[in-house]
Amino acid sequence: MKKTLLILSASVFAAIAAQAAEVETYTIDTSHSSVKFSIRHFVAKTTGNFSDFEGTLSINREDLSKSSVEATIQIPSVDTDSAKRDAHLQKDDYFNAAEYPLMTFKSTQWKATDDEDEFKVTGDLTFNGITKPVTLDVELLGFGDGPRGAYLSGWEATTTLDRTEWGVNGGQPAVGNEVEVTINIEAHRK
Repeated sequence: MKKTLLILSASVFAAIAAQAAEVETYTIDTSHSSVKFSIRHFVAKTTGNFSDFEGTLSINREDLSKSSVEATIQIPSVDTDSAKRDAHLQKDDYFNAAEYPLMTFKSTQWKATDDEDEFKVTGDLTFNGITKPVTLDVELLGFGDGPRGAYLSGWEATTTLDRTEWGVNGGQPAVGNEVEVTINIEAHRK
């Protein structure tokens, strides 16, 4: 009887451990998330954001280095608080949105740093018909309960891109090449 109880207990603990290591899928809540950027213009910085985006995070809470993220941004949703500038950004010398209306990111590596809540997330960024590797500095802001029974995760990611690597050459020399990107994500567990 004790042996049967011991085997049953071991099976239950193994099932609980396996369940704890399962990947959790989170969908980005775009109404509580943002994709923002800034770029030098002459002697100041111009800011903007993309308002139409979506993405999924696959999170392994037991080993976050086994996590992944995929996201898509609609280029025509760029907003710099200037309709004239936003229309120009759709043209060939910038995003070439008529031919390439999407920007995508798919992670290839999720690496822990010395800080338990910070990661280097490397992935393939594709836009304007060009794919290049990019590394995001990512901070886990937390996990917790949300409204109406939702379970949430929060993240912040930053990086600096050289826009010319994706063939975005318009406005030089008045417009700088380095684009500072800040992404804040609140995501709902499925």
